[in-house]
Amino acid sequence: MAKKTGAPVEIKDILGKLTIEDLPVRGKRVFIRADFNVPIDGNMMITDDRRIRSTLPTINYAIDEGARVILASHLGRPKGKVDPRFSLAPVAKRLQRLLNKEVIFAPDCIGPQVENIVGKMKDGDVVLLENLRYHPEEEKNDEAFAKSLAKLADYYVNDAFGAAHRAHASTAGITKFLPSAAGLLMKKEIEYLKGAVESPVRPFVAILGGSKVSGKIGVLENLADKVDKVIVGGGMAFTFIKAMGYEIGDSLCETDMLEFSANIIQKLRQNNVKFYLPVDCVIAQTVEAGAETKIVTTQEIPKGWRALDIGPASVKLFSEALQDAKTIIWNGPMGVFEIDAFSRGTYAIAHSVADAYAMTIIGGGDTDFAVHKAGVTDAMSFISTGGGASLELLEGKDLPGLSALTDRTEQNQ
Repeated sequence: MAKKTGAPVEIKDILGKLTIEDLPVRGKRVFIRADFNVPIDGNMMITDDRRIRSTLPTINYAIDEGARVILASHLGRPKGKVDPRFSLAPVAKRLQRLLNKEVIFAPDCIGPQVENIVGKMKDGDVVLLENLRYHPEEEKNDEAFAKSLAKLADYYVNDAFGAAHRAHASTAGITKFLPSAAGLLMKKEIEYLKGAVESPVRPFVAILGGSKVSGKIGVLENLADKVDKVIVGGGMAFTFIKAMGYEIGDSLCETDMLEFSANIIQKLRQNNVKFYLPVDCVIAQTVEAGAETKIVTTQEIPKGWRALDIGPASVKLFSEALQDAKTIIWNGPMGVFEIDAFSRGTYAIAHSVADAYAMTIIGGGDTDFAVHKAGVTDAMSFISTGGGASLELLEGKDLPGLSALTDRTEQNQ
């Protein structure tokens, strides 16, 4: 299936920040905050390197321009202590292969030893620092730690969209001490996600899934007057169905979200937004691979049974709703897709989104993984590298890692 070539809608300088292309990086030390938080197995082998690959355009640009490239990232949750399980050493090896050049791996991210390594760099060299989160000061956004990181470089570039919703030393604090710009991936993420919401080609359809309404409150509120259609699946759909007065058996329901759900339905109706919920579902008594399953309408879920996937009639309904779409944003699976018996709804919607003649934007996290498992990754216009960050952007929130970068207007002052 061919990848869609639809570019994000052009909005005059939607980013509003300097990018790496604005910086005179030749011969300069450029600190690039990347998101190399990739899955690593028990043998210290990377099982999915898409996050590393997504930052290659920024790294290669810096190398080609003759910069001295200092890469930094977190990996996992080492809780402020050195833990070999979270070392970035495997990332250095993979980067070396992808860049086809030597990547020098520093044993820490600050201190005299690191400064010595950086001091010996030549134009075009690449150094990868050890895990930033080995230091508790990183997540605390400690100013002295941020200053120690800044000491290594002349310029700062944030290409870690997946960490842009965190105000950490390497995403926010460091910008106080260096001219700061967005990387090419960061720019692309903002242009697609923000551009789609602010100036979509219509009809504009939002597909929301996952387990909880509470995790998508901000998105629903922000998109309620911007979209033409909202499709809701996954566990969160049953809070809405319960709010409409129907029996949902033992399906997931956030009782404290019932009033909010009813209000959102009302708000969408007032805005003439078409709202779609599952009409049938796959049910079981336990969430496990060997469980007995049935397909029932959403109004006929018996007590003791829970809905764990959308059914075939819902797939048909949702797929037909997508047929005339020109912009689609999808965040959250349609069911417990990690278990084969409850995966068909999510995979069917992935294929429907892939087949749509639309700009298709996938909002990271579980949805990214589901699209990958469905085998339609290459058919999507854009897949975000940040689950939490993409959600916050869709909620209309400012991202600390983006807000902290140098405004484009400041360059001319």
